[in-house]
Amino acid sequence: MTQNPNEDKIREHSYDGIQEFDKNLPNWWLFTLYGTIVFSVAYWIFFHKSGLGDSQEKEFEAAMAEIESRIAQDQMNADVLDDTKLWAMSKDATMVAEGKTVYDTFCMSCHGPSMEGGIGVNLVDSEWLHGGAPMQVRDTIIEGVPAKGMIAWMPVIGEEKINSVTAFIMSHHEP
Repeated sequence: MTQNPNEDKIREHSYDGIQEFDKNLPNWWLFTLYGTIVFSVAYWIFFHKSGLGDSQEKEFEAAMAEIESRIAQDQMNADVLDDTKLWAMSKDATMVAEGKTVYDTFCMSCHGPSMEGGIGVNLVDSEWLHGGAPMQVRDTIIEGVPAKGMIAWMPVIGEEKINSVTAFIMSHHEP
């Protein structure tokens, strides 16, 4: 079989009667191949031979150290919740606003919109039935007062919301 010189060249071999054209790879494919080879050599030199770039192990260790320090700091701050910290939280406008939202959602139905009582006790006077220190107020919210019909709120709203509603209540009092 003779081949026209303007057509692509067909390879001499045949497999199951199938013949292949003898074509070069497309230029975009070759540029991609050569580019990845150059990139991999440059990457290898920069990260593994020159010591200029951090290795993945170093980056991982740095990230883990950062996470561990944040966890330690959070644990240290979380363990030190006391009256002083709750008083400070009662002066924080953001915390008080969050506490007001929690109060309006869960507490207002019993303690009233102005916290002067109703079904529940008055929260703005100077007389406290279960202790008026911030930690005592917080403990009362956590444990509830089952004899008076107040449920334990810890399983319902969680510690963060209890701290914010305590800050909101204490914002209406003086240290």
